Amino acid sequence: MTDSPRAANLLAQLEHLNEQQLRRLLVEHLTKQKLGLYWEANAIERDAALNADVVLPRLVEEWSHSPSPQPSPTSVRGSRLPSPAGGRGAGGEGEQFTHRNLIIEGDNYDSLRLLRATHAGKIRVIYIDPPYNTGNKDWVYNDHYVGANDRWRHSQWLEFLYRRLTLARDLLTPEGVILVSINDENRARLELLMDEVFPGMRVGSLVWRTKDSTSRTESNLSEVHEHILVYGREGFSFLGSSKSTKKYKNPDNDPRGLWNIDPLTVNADRFERSGFFYPLQNPKTGLWYPCDPDRVWAYASELRIKNIDRIRSGSMEHWIREGKIIFPKLDEERVVTWQSIEELREAIRKGDVPVTPKRKKPLLTEDTPDLGFWVGKPVGFGRPGFKKHWNELNSHVNPVCSWISRANEQHDEDDLHVLISPNAGAGTEAIQEILGSRTFAYPKPPGLIQELLRQATQPNDIVLDFFAGSGTTGQAVLELNAEDASTGSAQVGQRRFILCSSTEANSKEPDKNLCRDVCAERMRRVIQGYGGKAGYTVEQGGEFAYLQLDKVEAADAHFEIDAAHAFQLLALKRLGVIRAASAGAVQRLGRVEDCELLVCNEVTPDTIETLAAWPQRHGAARLAIYSTRPKTLSEQLAARGVEANCYSLMDALLSGQRGSAA
Repeated sequence: MTDSPRAANLLAQLEHLNEQQLRRLLVEHLTKQKLGLYWEANAIERDAALNADVVLPRLVEEWSHSPSPQPSPTSVRGSRLPSPAGGRGAGGEGEQFTHRNLIIEGDNYDSLRLLRATHAGKIRVIYIDPPYNTGNKDWVYNDHYVGANDRWRHSQWLEFLYRRLTLARDLLTPEGVILVSINDENRARLELLMDEVFPGMRVGSLVWRTKDSTSRTESNLSEVHEHILVYGREGFSFLGSSKSTKKYKNPDNDPRGLWNIDPLTVNADRFERSGFFYPLQNPKTGLWYPCDPDRVWAYASELRIKNIDRIRSGSMEHWIREGKIIFPKLDEERVVTWQSIEELREAIRKGDVPVTPKRKKPLLTEDTPDLGFWVGKPVGFGRPGFKKHWNELNSHVNPVCSWISRANEQHDEDDLHVLISPNAGAGTEAIQEILGSRTFAYPKPPGLIQELLRQATQPNDIVLDFFAGSGTTGQAVLELNAEDASTGSAQVGQRRFILCSSTEANSKEPDKNLCRDVCAERMRRVIQGYGGKAGYTVEQGGEFAYLQLDKVEAADAHFEIDAAHAFQLLALKRLGVIRAASAGAVQRLGRVEDCELLVCNEVTPDTIETLAAWPQRHGAARLAIYSTRPKTLSEQLAARGVEANCYSLMDALLSGQRGSAA
């Protein structure tokens, strides 16, 4: 073992680990040896990456988008941030525009570390289209493209996604869901990884066609489909669609309402449920009906069950008395009486016996038990059914079908809600129309993402895409919000988006900035309107804040985190918004109910007097103040009779930034 270069390298690493790190590795080794996916990973490196530094947001106002003229925060989609009287803080400027949509530039691992501190448990829907690990330099690991010949390619890809998915998991609400696009080649690996990160949360998968033409392989298999894996928390469900009542009628004026005829059989044969295999008689007409030996009656007969009380679902006789068993009408049904066993057997040989409705399988054969029972009895050739009332259905919602249909395909929506996918090239066409060129390879069709979000979101949800690329998910969110408004929905769509995209700058293109020049620019043009299409109002989500990320060592946080960093991070954490910080030692974050949220960067006699006068001046019952000297500030305000909860500014900034996510 020690002759292996990898083993020698491992031993060299172990020599420099402390006791706590060695314990960490041992726990990892003893607890992770189980059936499932295994890949090359280093738990110490993973922890080090997670705790490397503190991630701070920095607002880039010139790359953000806000309408003009700028409305007050009270008009921004139900904002709970009313302007303070006079619109000014202690030495501060007037209120700035409040952004609820975010575009974050940077490595999405850092973006997720920031969001774990600000949005834990707040994201309803995550959609991502991660790199597919094709070997065609489609993704970067440790600042280098991973090629097809890299022997650790799959392990690096899995570890790359694992670190991000574990952070994303903490962002989901109790009803949250993550949807992940993947190709067929890597579906198995990714699904096992998702099972590892989201245990017990697998909902299923969707399939959609990615190409209009065929794609022939040497095995004559056309690889023109991709998958969308769906993992949701316990409270998640797709919206589905309302079931149609067109199959439900009430020709007999049943006071119980509309009804339809359901099968009276279950998927079990006469050997599995022998007590449910028996001849059934219509007590009104005296006609008899044979039972299907492969699909027996759904209810037992009181004549064959000794303890009737044990029949939980009700006996056949009970349902007949309740008028729930529908027998064929006598004048519309063929009736035959065989006078001898020879006559019956001749009919069996000719196939002139009752059959199943669809497969036309004979219900009486030479193997039918007690065949002589049917001699001399009037036998109906129709099939009884169960009278299923509309108000008895377990659900009036059609579930979402796992097959995403093309617009030109035929599909039956009576029992399933079928999602519709646009043509495969719709994503590229959208980019071309919006930006004037094909600046991004293989974008997903906006219509596909819109279909997914229409089913997975509620009108006020936050949608995150941390592989945002060209910003397709953001466009889909705006389109859904506008769709809600156009249909007169009771709840006007106020979904918000968070898009995380990198610059993709490299040594050959050091000035490249995909996030700014493609993702943000696309969203800007979509919001303003393009190609004759109307834009989007603030109420529909037509704005965004553009954030860049600054990283500082935790030990240096007291010296390097400035007032703007503190203001933006706390605004995101407490209120989920971004607004340009105002000048002055006291800055107003906003209000939650009757409590004003403030940041006090300097505790001086002037700021203490400003804070003491704040409740009366701005009509606030309470203050919540983040300060570098919370204890001193609390004592000074209490001495002036002001109720204030004072918190450590640094503790609030560092909270949620460090610690294992595994």
